[in-house]
Amino acid sequence: MTRASVAVMDPQSPWHRLGWAAPWLLFQAFPVADLVRTPRPPLVIAVAALALLLFTVAYLRIFNRMFGGCGGVQREMVLVAVVGVALAVWLGPAWSGLMIYVSAAAAASLPERWTWPAVVGAAAVCAGVIGAHGELGGMFILPVICLLTAFALRGTRYLVSVNAELTQAREELARSAVAEERMRFARDLHDLLGHSLSLIALKSELAGRLAERDPARARQEMADVEDAARRALAEVRDAVSGYRQVRLAQALVEARSALSAAGIGLRAPAVGEPLPAAADAVLGWVVREATTNVLRHSGARSVVVDLATTDDDVRLTVTDDGRGGTGPRGAGLSGLEERVEAVGGRLEAGPVDGRGFRLAVVVPVRLAAEPAVAR
Repeated sequence: MTRASVAVMDPQSPWHRLGWAAPWLLFQAFPVADLVRTPRPPLVIAVAALALLLFTVAYLRIFNRMFGGCGGVQREMVLVAVVGVALAVWLGPAWSGLMIYVSAAAAASLPERWTWPAVVGAAAVCAGVIGAHGELGGMFILPVICLLTAFALRGTRYLVSVNAELTQAREELARSAVAEERMRFARDLHDLLGHSLSLIALKSELAGRLAERDPARARQEMADVEDAARRALAEVRDAVSGYRQVRLAQALVEARSALSAAGIGLRAPAVGEPLPAAADAVLGWVVREATTNVLRHSGARSVVVDLATTDDDVRLTVTDDGRGGTGPRGAGLSGLEERVEAVGGRLEAGPVDGRGFRLAVVVPVRLAAEPAVAR
């Protein structure tokens, strides 16, 4: 599609606006025919022709700026009204059809409170001119066309304005979708790399301490670092390509490895029957985030994971015996809460009585079975 064709199809383009005016120019056949056939002095013919040309130019300029409100079209509207009324009153019934143009211009450009007084006035002038010449019976349709034209163009103007609003709404929704996807991707990278990099840093530190007194164990820890780095790279690639998925069982295995390297004990149940994909993914992210927080902030010596499943929901609780948390939630917990709420669940996080921190999530199985958490 060429740029010119796009401009013609654009409701806000000058050519499209003029397209609404062009059909009504057919009514100028009557004054032009009267100007040619009726014997008049040359000066009258010249003045009438010039006035008709001026009337038409002003009319087309109004439609060129159509749907822009009354700002900038008042002079053209006044010109169309004054010249149209003057020609109709001066030259008779053949020129009374110009009132149709006055109605169209008023409906296309004037605010609602001004439109209908102008339209009714134009119809009254039209009826008065043809009535004064005794032709109201034969030309009564012209005042009716004045009203019908105004109704048609007001409806068209409303539809075009609504279409413009819908276009703006679609653009705003598209911008919102892009912003939401950026936030989702940032959250996913935070969750993925936060856990993996914490594990890599921990095992690298441990391997450095063991390098002299236990080289074999140090080599094993560095092999784990390499595996963790490769796994993190694969997960980032999966996240970028949109097929990343986290499972509860996998997250528990990774948590046991990471916590063990830090000298933290983990007591966790074996995952029984398979959970719905959405619930399984959310709970996997919960374990990952909880493990990352324990490694970074808690100073805990042990972590307990409890999993309870009913016909209606799944409850996962991760409790540590560390220092607890009293500050505001970080990006990890905020992103995790968004994931849980997306499947209709709820998240509770806070220090426990005495010492430690508890992260509890309840996910409804039936609701979580429907939406796809993995992207």
